[in-house]
Amino acid sequence: MNTARILSIAAVAAFASMGAQAFEANGELYGSEIESRFQSTRTRAEVRAEGQKALPEFAKGPIADRAALVQSTRERPAVRSEGVMAARANLIAIGERS
Repeated sequence: MNTARILSIAAVAAFASMGAQAFEANGELYGSEIESRFQSTRTRAEVRAEGQKALPEFAKGPIADRAALVQSTRERPAVRSEGVMAARANLIAIGERS
């Protein structure tokens, strides 16, 4: 009985280890066959040149042209004092009250 138990445990362990491989019947492992058949249409130098060209504009976000053209009609100290008065009067929602 001990031999049968040991053999059954070994068989279960072997099947579990094969299942953990995620190996398909056609020999493809994690899509490696798809990647190996890919043929690039551009050279490495072309891709690098495109990256260098795009680098100065990277992560700048959209340009707010309209906001740059609008001139403020109020002075900064007046807006700041109005904000202070609104905060003291609890007119500005903060934290959980917003």
